[in-house]
Amino acid sequence: MAHHVERTGKIIERELSTILLMEAKNHLLKYVSITKVSLTNDMSLATIWFSVIGQTDEIEATKKALIDSKGFLRSELSKRLDIRKTPDLKFKYDESLEYGKRIEELLNQSK
Repeated sequence: MAHHVERTGKIIERELSTILLMEAKNHLLKYVSITKVSLTNDMSLATIWFSVIGQTDEIEATKKALIDSKGFLRSELSKRLDIRKTPDLKFKYDESLEYGKRIEELLNQSK
């Protein structure tokens, strides 16, 4: 069962990335990278981790655009996924890239 949930998460990640790049109406969404999808065991909720280059206000605007587009994204996913019920989508900003960049800066400063 866990393997099926993980595999479905990877498919959602790939399909969402394609939808955002090719079909999203909001220009902000074309620059979003989906970094990870975590599905609950019953596959009713998908937490979508995303990253985008920009300042805090741009990140917040992008998150709002994702939330505003949730209905469209779920609808498009339901057409592409072979599952009975499309999970609800929850968006979280992935700070790991920023964290890695900050560590790199600190290491470079210490040299």
